[in-house]
Amino acid sequence: MMKKEINDLVENLTEVTDDLVYDEMDEEIDDDQMDETELQSIVAKEIDDAVDFIDNTVSPVRAKATEYYRGDPFGDEEDGRSQVVSMDVRDTVQAILPSLMRIFTGSERTVEFMPQSAEDVDAADQATDYANFIMNRDNRGFLALHSAFKDALIRKMGIIKVWFDENKEIKTYDMTGLDDNALAALMADQEVEVEIVSSEPQGEDMQDPMTGQIIPSPLIHDVRLTHERSNGRVKIASIPPEEFLIDRRATSLEEAEFVAHRRAVTVSELVSMGYDEDEVEDLASDTDELDTNVERYTRNPALTTMTNARSDEAMRKVLYIETYIKVDFNGDGIAELRKVCVAGNGKKVLSNEPVDAIPFATFCPDPEPHDFFGMSIFDVVSDIQRIKSVIMRNTLDSLAMSIHPRMTVVEGQASIEDVMNTEVGAIIRQKSAGAVQSLALPFVGQAAFPVLEYMDSVKEARTGISRASAGLDAGALQNSTATAVNAVVSASQEHIEMIARVFAETGMKQLYKLILKNVVMHQDQPRMIRLRNEFVQIDPSVWDANMDVVVNVALGRGTTNERMAVLTSIAQQQRQAMTEMGAQNPLTDMTKLSNTLKEITELAGFKDSSRFWSDPADFQPPAQDQKPDVNEMFIQVQIQQIQADIQKKTAELELERQKMMLEDDFKRDKLEADILIAAEEMKAKYGNRMDVEKLKSDMAINREVMKAQADVIKQVTND
Repeated sequence: MMKKEINDLVENLTEVTDDLVYDEMDEEIDDDQMDETELQSIVAKEIDDAVDFIDNTVSPVRAKATEYYRGDPFGDEEDGRSQVVSMDVRDTVQAILPSLMRIFTGSERTVEFMPQSAEDVDAADQATDYANFIMNRDNRGFLALHSAFKDALIRKMGIIKVWFDENKEIKTYDMTGLDDNALAALMADQEVEVEIVSSEPQGEDMQDPMTGQIIPSPLIHDVRLTHERSNGRVKIASIPPEEFLIDRRATSLEEAEFVAHRRAVTVSELVSMGYDEDEVEDLASDTDELDTNVERYTRNPALTTMTNARSDEAMRKVLYIETYIKVDFNGDGIAELRKVCVAGNGKKVLSNEPVDAIPFATFCPDPEPHDFFGMSIFDVVSDIQRIKSVIMRNTLDSLAMSIHPRMTVVEGQASIEDVMNTEVGAIIRQKSAGAVQSLALPFVGQAAFPVLEYMDSVKEARTGISRASAGLDAGALQNSTATAVNAVVSASQEHIEMIARVFAETGMKQLYKLILKNVVMHQDQPRMIRLRNEFVQIDPSVWDANMDVVVNVALGRGTTNERMAVLTSIAQQQRQAMTEMGAQNPLTDMTKLSNTLKEITELAGFKDSSRFWSDPADFQPPAQDQKPDVNEMFIQVQIQQIQADIQKKTAELELERQKMMLEDDFKRDKLEADILIAAEEMKAKYGNRMDVEKLKSDMAINREVMKAQADVIKQVTND
């Protein structure tokens, strides 16, 4: 065997061996991959544990918070006694919420994306505008943030979900009278589904006179067109707190091993998601675990009388849980994040796919280190509301007893019916004087007023919200100095600023990162939107999905008026600097002045500051007329004079040429006439032996040669 043949054989054996090894490795990986039954068991255990944690530990506290916010009775009220409830939780929440909404929705660019390099500046700026467009135009961002903030302040945690909705718009058209060519063109379109409704001959069949064959009449078609167009959009929604599940070991959303969103959906909704109708119909049930959640029914007591039983199968409810779990599904020893959707009380797995992010943004006003659930306003103020309610009830009872004292009656000496009649001016019949007397009790409620004031001061110290900062009492600081007023207001703002900063660094950053990630991953077609009164084409496919997020919240000491006054002073100083040192100076420029003016405009309540102030970078100065150059003008005049002389000389030469041509034509005509005369004389003398026509032809050729020479001379003269 030759050496080359031996080497080829060795290579073939090596390739076969490698294939066998790789096949064995693939079989081992496949063997290690988790099957559906094992995955369903793991997911079901995580769901059950999270449900037990939320429903039995977290939800009862949040349900109690809802009751305190609404001012519901405590449950220990007595008939005939005062049942008033102080509204401290609600008052505090309502005092904080407007400031938070102003901070995060008062500007068009509350959140901005930061470029990773100089080449990403334009993309980051465009991504910022588009993300805010999605938040405020495509979705009801204000209401979503309002619901999440309110849930956070009352119920510890507000949750916003972000996802890409593959919305497909289907339109149907009817078209009539189409010939075969038009029908073929429509059927060639891949985006249109054509259904032939009817086809009829246009006329009668005809017979070919040459062959005798029958030629069928062309058909006319009536069709129905169905055009399906993808209209996917990023969706943002605040979800009820009890629908959100998380494992009890989690300290943050990023580090959680299990997160889920549970909700009751109809069979019709699941079918529209792409699931098998027969499969999901078997999962429908009249009850689910959400029916026993105390938080859900506390928030909406009307649900207690509602039943899920429906005769229409498509509208029956199914428990649908969208879970995000870290699990080693492929058996490589590394747990990856997967989206596993289950349905029904049996937690049947409907779908399973890998994902790279959890689609939730969470807001907590007072987070606890190393714990997912922090504290709410309810946790801080609930005891004060309870104490004040008890004091107010006793005070009112004391006042009622002093106004309407109890009566002493000598038995048998007075009419009991008259004594029980509390009508003003009513007569009490008695048999003897003194049989009916009032048991007067003094009013002692005034002793409780200092206690109420003290409890209010405790609440102010805990929350920073006072009557002055909340605007509830215009005269609360009437006798205070300006310094004292600023101190009170600043203390209140510091508490709100802390909540706003926490919201900014947690939920708001998570929210906008999810918006950016969804548009980059799912929006595969450019979109035309209107920004600042201009239509702009947006193509997120070229953006960096991992751009940093910066939240520009209106924080800082002082009220809005004070901030506007400071900014106005800064603007004046900027103008003065540019006036004294020029537009190009080391202190400030037009861009910085524009930023100051835009900030003032936004503080005044106008979201879109571009309506009032333009970006200096977009300014194009008008072209200025330059003074003419004297030398340039002299040169132009000389050139024009030379051109005029050339034209004059050319005209003179042309005149001379035409004159010479006329003289030549005259000479040639005379010569031709002389020749003809001579030819006639010679013909008369010698007969037809001379060819007169040939003489004429020769003379014509000579004449054309002379004309050609004259044209050449003309061309040279013009050049």
